[in-house]
Amino acid sequence: MYVSTRGSAGKLTAAAAIAQGIAPDGGLFVPEAIPSVDKAALTGLLPLSYQERAAAILALFLPDYTQEELNSCIAGAYGGAKFTSPAVAPVTRVTDDMFALELWHGPTSAFKDMALQLLPRLLSCALNKIDEQAELVILVATSGDTGKAALEGFKDVEQTRVMVFYPEDGVSQIQRLQMITQEGSNLTVFAVKGNFDDAQTGVKHIFNDSAFNSTLAQRGFKLSSANSINWGRLVPQIVYYFSAYADLVQGKHLTLGSPVNFVVPTGNFGNILAGYYAKCMGLPVNKLICASNSNNVLTDFLTTGVYNRNRQFYKTHSPSMDILISSNLERLLYHMGNNDPAQVAHWMHELSTKGEYRVSPEQLQAIQAIFPSGWVDDAETAATIGRIHKDYGYSLDPHTAVAWKVAEDYRRKSGDTTPQVIVSTASPFKFNETVLAALTENDGVKAKSEFAALNQLSELTGLPIPPALAELESKPVRHTAVCGKHAMPDVVKATLHITE
Repeated sequence: MYVSTRGSAGKLTAAAAIAQGIAPDGGLFVPEAIPSVDKAALTGLLPLSYQERAAAILALFLPDYTQEELNSCIAGAYGGAKFTSPAVAPVTRVTDDMFALELWHGPTSAFKDMALQLLPRLLSCALNKIDEQAELVILVATSGDTGKAALEGFKDVEQTRVMVFYPEDGVSQIQRLQMITQEGSNLTVFAVKGNFDDAQTGVKHIFNDSAFNSTLAQRGFKLSSANSINWGRLVPQIVYYFSAYADLVQGKHLTLGSPVNFVVPTGNFGNILAGYYAKCMGLPVNKLICASNSNNVLTDFLTTGVYNRNRQFYKTHSPSMDILISSNLERLLYHMGNNDPAQVAHWMHELSTKGEYRVSPEQLQAIQAIFPSGWVDDAETAATIGRIHKDYGYSLDPHTAVAWKVAEDYRRKSGDTTPQVIVSTASPFKFNETVLAALTENDGVKAKSEFAALNQLSELTGLPIPPALAELESKPVRHTAVCGKHAMPDVVKATLHITE
């Protein structure tokens, strides 16, 4: 069963929690108990395919789904030719004890595909299970990758409408084109005048507006979410931590039971939180290293115990991490704060009204024992991209480069020699201009366009351009709307043809 981090939503089945997205009290749904995986179960994962590993792990969290339903959802998400690697999420050895978990072989060339190819199927199944008759209106705030992955995953899915909000000047040109050229009769995309936090806060306000939700309900609509605040978005991400570990053991890079560190480029804290759930289940994870860019609100929190969003916002080379309000941290605070919803509600109220909150020294110490942290600026990011390609012939996107540099810094400062898995969240082609400039060590030389940069990067690295990116330039634009952050509720109503 699932409960809200803020305590006033009762207990829901997995299907009901996934359909609802966010709790009525504004909290996030979490499992009432985290299942365990013993050494025998880990051994059983070793010879399996990614799809089979997913079925085994997801069944532990989604007990109201039958195995047949899960198998069908998983086959639809990860089967066929949707992923360019048969391993779905392959692990590549880059140095003797540093590995890249490549999560970007899906249709949008970013790690969000790992969850957003599966979520629509879990959600459709959930609607049938709970006999939901309303049309779901799925609101998505995106810093670039979630939006495209949600649009691709939900296109023409029955009983759903999807509205994506992205910061007008806060995504790359390719990220923008991926969204505004997306086909699908049930999709709408809006650029928001502001940054990602403005878009995310606007979506949360809509969810928490009871009068607005009542109006929607009267017209046969119900809100849900495809952001990682939705448990159905987060739970698929737990799978690839287990799969990566199994691949390392299968490849004889680890012995079963020996520890590993995962280093995660982190914005909204969902990706690294999935690793925390895997660790709690019994996966031999030593540390989960939190890597930030210049928007280092998480690094400061993990260092001081004070979360303070009242700071300058930076637009960086790693835009999917340009976030000052990390929503999924709320789930971690719940689990590491003795499952105390009143305390979590107090912290979130402080964040909403004052822009900051502080955890106790004891709580901070417990968090720091698992989550070392560090941050990297754009200059260090570019230098890391160039150096790793020169030294090892391996190409990093800017987000992965942030994680790589933080991993190096952590090892140097701590002396921890545990093998490290860098969670690689995007193809280098997704941020080709930045990567190209880093590899040529000349920021003054720019390609004529991002599409010219695609070809130049391919020639330089010898890697093929992902087909979905190569064809973007010729696709017709379907969405061009712009709105202010305060106009988002009116935009939703207008899109649904609702008038007061």
